[in-house]
Amino acid sequence: MSVQKRFIAGAICPRCAEMDRIRSWEQNGIRYRECVSCDFFEQLPIEEEAAPELETRVNRQREETASQDIQTVKILDPKGR
Repeated sequence: MSVQKRFIAGAICPRCAEMDRIRSWEQNGIRYRECVSCDFFEQLPIEEEAAPELETRVNRQREETASQDIQTVKILDPKGR
């Protein structure tokens, strides 16, 4: 049985720092990644549960905005009427 290996667009190899050289495939419940430019190889078990969302600038900003108190703005008449 042949396993189809696919390149990951935009991925940078953690060992040689070359872009678009990482390919990935799954076999027997394990995910494999390897670099075609150097000897980097990694295997990870495939987890059935969804991984927690990684903290990024965008979702951190969303949480900060949601936790701020809403205040009303009162517009003052400069002529004092």
